[in-house]
Amino acid sequence: MDTEGTAGTVRVDSWIWSVRLTKSRSQASTACKAGHVRINGTRVKASQTVKPGDQVRLFHAGRERIVVVTKVIAKRVGAPVAAECYVDNSPPPPSKEFTAPVAVRARGMGRPTKRDRREMEKLQQPPH
Repeated sequence: MDTEGTAGTVRVDSWIWSVRLTKSRSQASTACKAGHVRINGTRVKASQTVKPGDQVRLFHAGRERIVVVTKVIAKRVGAPVAAECYVDNSPPPPSKEFTAPVAVRARGMGRPTKRDRREMEKLQQPPH
């Protein structure tokens, strides 16, 4: 396969890993199997090929990444080189203050009472 991106195509799971959108190729492959990867709006398998101009949507680690392929590479490269291989159109990650607090119960407390459940539901509702 060509590492410069001037010709040829690469599997989508390999490309996602090569440009450092996931930490491992197996994570990229698992995301494809779970239906979390789309190319030009269509769910794809890990073996689907990527070419320049394709829009790749990846839902990974609790956020959606939307990138447009500018260069096809087959081998993992450094972060500065990987950033040149795509145009990132992703929405900014959610800030820490907008994430909902999680109700945590101490281990061994047993089943929550009706009052406890109401308090947990009150925490999970977004502020008005």
